[in-house]
Amino acid sequence: MTQTIAPRVRTLVLLLLAAACALLAGAGPASAHAALTGSDPRQGAVVDKAPAQVSLTFSESVSMDDDSLRVLDPKGRRVDDGRPSGTGGTTYSVKLHAGLPDGTYTVTYQVVSADSHPVAGAYTFSVGAPSETSVSVSAQAAGGGFVGGLYGVGRYVSYAAFVVLVGGAAFVLACWPRGSGVRAVQRLVVSGWLALTAATLLLLLLRGSYTGSGKLADVFDLSLLGEVLQTKSGAALVSRLLLLAAAALFIAVLFGAYDKREDEERRDLTFGLAVGGSVVAAGLAATWAMSEHASVGLQAGLAMPVDVVHLIAVATWLGGLTALLVALYRGPAQTPVPTVAVRRFSRVAFGSVVALVATGTYQSWRQLGSWTAFTDTRYGQLLLVKIGLVAVLVGIAYFSRRWTAQLAETVPAVAGQRQKERVAASGGRRNDEANAAGKTTAAGKAGAAGKAGAAGKAIAAGKAGAAGKATAAGEAKAAGKTKAAGKASGTGKGSGGSQRAAQLARQRAAVDAARQKRQRDADPHRFGLRRSVLAEAGVAVVLLAVTTVLTQTEPGRTEEDAKAAGATSATSAAPATGAVTLDMPFDTGGQNGKGVVRVELDPARVGANDLHLYVERPDGTAFDIPEVKVALTQKAKDIGPLPVAPDHITTGHWSADGVQIPMAGDWEVAVTVRTSDIDQVTLTKNAQIG
Repeated sequence: MTQTIAPRVRTLVLLLLAAACALLAGAGPASAHAALTGSDPRQGAVVDKAPAQVSLTFSESVSMDDDSLRVLDPKGRRVDDGRPSGTGGTTYSVKLHAGLPDGTYTVTYQVVSADSHPVAGAYTFSVGAPSETSVSVSAQAAGGGFVGGLYGVGRYVSYAAFVVLVGGAAFVLACWPRGSGVRAVQRLVVSGWLALTAATLLLLLLRGSYTGSGKLADVFDLSLLGEVLQTKSGAALVSRLLLLAAAALFIAVLFGAYDKREDEERRDLTFGLAVGGSVVAAGLAATWAMSEHASVGLQAGLAMPVDVVHLIAVATWLGGLTALLVALYRGPAQTPVPTVAVRRFSRVAFGSVVALVATGTYQSWRQLGSWTAFTDTRYGQLLLVKIGLVAVLVGIAYFSRRWTAQLAETVPAVAGQRQKERVAASGGRRNDEANAAGKTTAAGKAGAAGKAGAAGKAIAAGKAGAAGKATAAGEAKAAGKTKAAGKASGTGKGSGGSQRAAQLARQRAAVDAARQKRQRDADPHRFGLRRSVLAEAGVAVVLLAVTTVLTQTEPGRTEEDAKAAGATSATSAAPATGAVTLDMPFDTGGQNGKGVVRVELDPARVGANDLHLYVERPDGTAFDIPEVKVALTQKAKDIGPLPVAPDHITTGHWSADGVQIPMAGDWEVAVTVRTSDIDQVTLTKNAQIG
């Protein structure tokens, strides 16, 4: 049964890791954590003369360089002086060249928010009147591409490695001190340290390109790396590397001096290692808390220590779970994980879950701010997925606790059975020794009889004549040679016997280990515990992936504030005056040449409008005509005519969405009606646009 489980474990882990990578790959560029909440000129505005500067207001402070804020003319040429400056906390501006001609200008920005994530975007405004532009607004993005994908993988690996490193060490100290000598557990914790160190170095190299150009070649730009080291994120990554050096010393003591101590001495060292390890773990967690979501926004002074507790609780639970899984599947059969260690971890995991619920509730309130944000924002939707995964994980942990309780109940019976086996084995060895002693006694008696017979023969030979003496001497000499050869032969047999005994001892040890492993794996309660722990670990892998994507997503509170600010900005830029309805009778002179055209413009304000056009006969019934066209003109500003080509919807109804009106004022609406190949007329009427 165990032979079939091990390949399944490897396959399941690989599938879960692949799913996690796919989830990270589908996350796309990092969402803006500092949202654009205002601008001057506003998005889509049409101003009479070119402004002296362009100002942007964000939801939080950002960092920028000379290329972070750019203004481009219709041909894509830069018209700003390239030196953005802060003018009021979260407001930043850049001066424009003097004497800019009329046309549509594009404002692009790429900055880094206070929580370390890149933010990019663009919008347009017009001077005098809108015009065509060669600049693409939709192409603006930050944190994407190949470098962005690598950065996302590095973030996931760093989170997972932190969990394995801290949780594995905590499992050994708090639950299973003898596990410090288990090679599989040692490899797990050391692998966590190596992975976290490598991921931190990777993030440090990718940081400059990730927040800037996104080009892979910039990863090796030392000047860019120097700029990264001066940022808050760079300082956090360097601090993490220094703390990892202290963690290496902790690991060396844990798996070195601590493992070699006796139980009494080990207890004295446990307290010191627990204090030192807690300090290092809190420091590592703080490198995330001080540079990401918790460091900005509402109650940052309280949010950062809460985030540290949250991260350590996650690591203690999930990392300890990973260490338990490795010990159950890869630990030596001679030293299986004791029941008391599993029960200790169950209590530690319960405390971690309580801490997670408390800190997670506070973080959710801080990042969302309202119940509607759970469903109306991407952050809230991902948070619901995370809460669901935690609930599944707790449910599986409940079954693990049940298996642990049943495992504890079966320990006395298993111990008694092993004692009986040891007694039986001891009795068998005593019988073997008795048989061997009997054989040795019989051989001794036979040897004595042989010697007596030889002595009798020697006496008889002594009574013989000289010839008999010579013959006896020759025989004695030959006997001496035979005796020497016998001794040599006996020596050779003794050497071969010792080698054979060593080989048999190794075989017996291997057989005993295999027997112990079979007995351990045959325990249905321990087998059930292994399966439930494996299921917990699988859910934990996906949970870490969702958490990584969540840290790269704009908080729900920020997203809702940005939406509200955008709506307020649009309203203040062009206050609504309500829909405008224009009725224009027509008569082209031909058949079906008489009727009424009704034009509805909603909301009749600067920016996008919906236009609906209806054609009716004099009796009010709708009918179709071959062609209808609309044009908008503002003669006072010499703007237009701006053509509009409405689409035919149904009988007597035409519509056009997103009709752009660049500025407020008195606009002439001209409608051309064609009722046949030669009969048409153009009707005009004025409408006030707010």
